[in-house]
Amino acid sequence: MKESRRGIALLIVLWVITALTVTAFSFTVLTRAESYGTAAFRQEREKKLLAEAGIERGIMETIYRSVNRNQTMRLEGMEAWRPDGTAHAVDTGTGGYSVRISDEAGKIPLNGLTDSSAAVLRKLLVNRGVASEQADIIVDSILDWRDADDLHRLSGAESDYYLSLPRPYRAANRDFESLEELILVRGVTPELLYGTDATEGIIHSLTVYGKTGRVSINAAPREVLDALPGIDAAAVERVIAFRSSADIRGEADARALLGAAHPLTAPYISTEADASPLFTVEARGYTDDPKKGYAARATILLDRSHRYRIVYYKSPAEVRP
Repeated sequence: MKESRRGIALLIVLWVITALTVTAFSFTVLTRAESYGTAAFRQEREKKLLAEAGIERGIMETIYRSVNRNQTMRLEGMEAWRPDGTAHAVDTGTGGYSVRISDEAGKIPLNGLTDSSAAVLRKLLVNRGVASEQADIIVDSILDWRDADDLHRLSGAESDYYLSLPRPYRAANRDFESLEELILVRGVTPELLYGTDATEGIIHSLTVYGKTGRVSINAAPREVLDALPGIDAAAVERVIAFRSSADIRGEADARALLGAAHPLTAPYISTEADASPLFTVEARGYTDDPKKGYAARATILLDRSHRYRIVYYKSPAEVRP
């Protein structure tokens, strides 16, 4: 009897030890998971704060350039960042951020496009690898989305097309309120709009601000310059090289830089320097790999007193690497 009781007691002890071991192991795993989660949250938070610091730096550089716009002398190391989409990297020691500033006047104005000026958008799409027929569908559908009638262009789409979709809706028949609205337009895919790991999205070359239908040759990024009808690679390089140290002012400067392409390109460009008070700042904060950072984007309106107002802000956002 005593041996039987001892055996039962031993089994109970073993069960208790097993239960305590499992509990301790579970607690260890849970604690480890929480530690990793806390570390990941902290790192993500650091990236976000670095991105926000990049936004503030971009705003500061925009104001600095506006304040010193008419100065003819530049101190070495104090040059203003040009709003042409050039990437600027800043190392903070424990991480860093990259910033791009873009003048909205240098982008293709969706709300200023006409059947003729839409040639710039069409060429941009073709340059991005979109088939010619698909580019026609996208351009015509964008124009149809904006116009007030329900008559679609040859390759376009109006409410009758959108109402036939599994989740029906109507064409807006008004100006675009945001670039993200493009995802509703026939032919525009998320990959085309926002980009992929291998390609840049067209969202960075477009704007909903401005109604002239022209792009500023002083602020247009390379991809928009490449989309201008008639322009060639040599002319694009001349434009970029010239404006790295001076603004292109007037038709004479444009004609000299564009050469034989000028007559074809002139209807689509503006040669006004500092033509727009609207600037977009894109920033990516990172702690190790810049490609795995946190991104934010802001569009600011700068007044003549060098004060600014944020008219658009997105965080997290899709920005260029």
